[in-house]
Amino acid sequence: MLTRKQLDLLAFINKRMQKDGVPPSFDEMKEALDLRSKSGIHRLITALEERGFIRRLAHRARAIEVVKLPETLGGEATGFTPQVINSGKPDSRPPAATPIEAIHAMELPVMGRIAAGVPIEAISEVSHNVAVPGQMLRGGGEHYALEVKGDSMIEAGINDGDVVVIRETRTATNGDIVVALVEDNEATLKRFFHRGDVIALEAANPAYETRVLPQEKVKVQGRLVGLIRTY
Repeated sequence: MLTRKQLDLLAFINKRMQKDGVPPSFDEMKEALDLRSKSGIHRLITALEERGFIRRLAHRARAIEVVKLPETLGGEATGFTPQVINSGKPDSRPPAATPIEAIHAMELPVMGRIAAGVPIEAISEVSHNVAVPGQMLRGGGEHYALEVKGDSMIEAGINDGDVVVIRETRTATNGDIVVALVEDNEATLKRFFHRGDVIALEAANPAYETRVLPQEKVKVQGRLVGLIRTY
């Protein structure tokens, strides 16, 4: 599955190849995707190559070959084809199945929206409640939930519109996904890294650059312990 930026870049390369017969330059790619640096393009190109959508040809400038396209860009369908089993309702529930009413759940307040992208204003008001499996909260402590806005954590499996479950804490270990309050007025969801006297807030999407800030300007508000997605 490709991220939005990866899909946009693949579409741009393919369109240019169809039109001119040669791939665009890295500067043209950067401008087309509105990225701030070419390092983001390098990461996107590497991701597309690793997933088998493009191939870079050695010892040739601007030598990129489109190998295949996803269905959304007109490519052939890949993966398995589901088979329909023509049978009625099963006579009994499989032995391992658990009735949904037997699952212990608790309601948590959803404290608004958290940015997985450019930081948004700090969150302080409860918008509604959400039911959370009790197993997510077994570590104890105070918990709350936030709705994700943005795609900067998509490669960590966190999508726009997901609800993340957060355990309140003021400390974090390097690599934790945390709610970080930046300069007391912006909240964001990022991976946390403490490096000397600075803190790096790292996205899980190559289209976003890591933010490096003085440690006194970043306050950890909680750590990710679970995720809820509605289809």
